[in-house]
Amino acid sequence: MQPKDFFIRYTEFFVVWLALAVGVPRAAAQQFPTTSAAADSGLAQSVQELREQVQELRSAVAEMKSEAAQYRAQSAELRKELESMRARPVNAPSEEGNTSRVAPAIPGATASSGAIDQRVASLEETTQLLENEVRGQYQTKVESASKYRVRLSGLVLLNLFHNRGLVDNLDFPTSTLPDDNIGPHNAFGGTLRQSELGLEVFGPELAGAKTTGEVQFDFGGGFPTAALNGINTGLVRLRTANLRLDWEHNSVVVGQDSLFISPDSSTSFASLAVPTFGYSGNLWAWTPQLRVEHKFDLATGQNIILQAGILDNLSGEPSYGSHRLPLAGESSGQPAYALRTGWNRTLNGRPLTLGVSGYYSRQDWGFLRSVDGWAATTDWRIPLASRLELSGGFYRGRAVGGIAGGIGQSVLFSGDPSNPASIFRPVNSAGGWSQIKFSATPKLEFNGAVGIDDPFAADVQAFPSAVGFYPWPLTANRSSLANFIYHPRSDLLLSGEYRRLRTSQLGTFYGVDQVNLMMGVLF
Repeated sequence: MQPKDFFIRYTEFFVVWLALAVGVPRAAAQQFPTTSAAADSGLAQSVQELREQVQELRSAVAEMKSEAAQYRAQSAELRKELESMRARPVNAPSEEGNTSRVAPAIPGATASSGAIDQRVASLEETTQLLENEVRGQYQTKVESASKYRVRLSGLVLLNLFHNRGLVDNLDFPTSTLPDDNIGPHNAFGGTLRQSELGLEVFGPELAGAKTTGEVQFDFGGGFPTAALNGINTGLVRLRTANLRLDWEHNSVVVGQDSLFISPDSSTSFASLAVPTFGYSGNLWAWTPQLRVEHKFDLATGQNIILQAGILDNLSGEPSYGSHRLPLAGESSGQPAYALRTGWNRTLNGRPLTLGVSGYYSRQDWGFLRSVDGWAATTDWRIPLASRLELSGGFYRGRAVGGIAGGIGQSVLFSGDPSNPASIFRPVNSAGGWSQIKFSATPKLEFNGAVGIDDPFAADVQAFPSAVGFYPWPLTANRSSLANFIYHPRSDLLLSGEYRRLRTSQLGTFYGVDQVNLMMGVLF
């Protein structure tokens, strides 16, 4: 008998007893002034029924006591079994050589240690997920002066490099220098100035658009002249800083951002301060701009994106000191203009992109010397197989040194550029780069890439002693690399790279080999 039935029977007994003790004698005295044989007979029958119910209650109590004793014994057995399982490794065999069994909690029911192990594993997994979620929530709570969420991100990157030959920049070279015939030039060094720091803010919804802003810095802005060993204390440099308004199919971007007509670069952690193959066929610039984007949805997984914008009109002259003077592009009184159309789709779960772009830059080099700079570009990213991807870009242009075309040369002069009598000539050039990526595992990838930039010989050699912003005109720049990138964890990277650079100055090539070992922590 269950406890529930016991309490029901006990309640019935109490009610009947109370009725007999109080109500029945009183009712009998009121209705029958004298005792009758019928009343005596009914009372005797009621007493007999009460006796039977009391007997049943006693039996039920005895049964409950027996079951309670059984439950206590099984609980003690189960407790001993659990303590025994905790004392030995999970899935260890019992003394009989079989998997430990847990005593049944109810008659006829059994549970194996495998089921308990599964439940424990499930609880551990759930706990880990909750801890990760709490940790993620804690990490994203960066305090700001506004009520909007701010996210901090960055990369601490160590580069250890060895160069064999003369280069324009020791830690992330873009071109080579002529050999001075003294002998081989070997250099070993290390740097952390390609480390990056970024902040991203998630703002309010404005006219139905999600607003976000971001700013990124590195430490490639030069070196303090007054500091000892200043090469190890690179100056902070602004890379990008922009504001985005994103609707479902439209976007507006304002600020300093990357050159959207050349959206990709070869994958490398050896060259972050200058994008890989910059001045070797990869057009790039972090420039102030205003652009709009519109996406046209096509079939499932396909779309066309149209981007158009105006940019700060860069023409490639170096800057000096702390005061800004107008460049030749800015002196024209108008911005640079750019347009890109890209087709995107998903192939085997990976992005497939093909794009074409155009760029125009009006430049005024003084003394009525004006030129129309332009570039036509194409870019691609094609998944060849499940683990292979081909990407790259190509351009053909004129006077595009401000966006790294023509090895940074927009125009050349026959003499001193400040002399009105000097003749000038815009530099035509063509170049590009391409990369093959092999993803061996989700954590390990291999990359091989080549890049080339070729100013036209007719322009570079037009003057007997051409004058530009390099000590002498550059006629070709070629680079190649092979690297691996390994992520033992999502926030840790290890990489090694070999790079070969060859730069031609007036027809003579000079080569440099660089080996770079990298370790970085992302946050």
